[in-house]
Amino acid sequence: MLSSITVIELEHGLHRAQTVEQARNRRRFLDTVFAAIPVERFTRDMAQIAAKVDAAARKTGCVIPFADLLIGATALHFGYGVNIRNLRHFLIGPNLTIFQF
Repeated sequence: MLSSITVIELEHGLHRAQTVEQARNRRRFLDTVFAAIPVERFTRDMAQIAAKVDAAARKTGCVIPFADLLIGATALHFGYGVNIRNLRHFLIGPNLTIFQF
């Protein structure tokens, strides 16, 4: 499952392509990913989770980038883990399973 917020991040990478060839390759890749993996909409329940997590993080001085906060909230809502590169953006609580690549 992909968070709808992940779609934004992936599409953003497409639009930042440096060449036409790179953009074409990224589009093919994204079309393949989106055909194979369902995308979940961001809901009110997920927004409430994000608000709670964000408030708790800020109390400790931690600011989670907004997109990462929403992706993490989506994963928490479904009880899924996240597969990430940047670990520090997803240290949002013990209930989120993280797979780092």
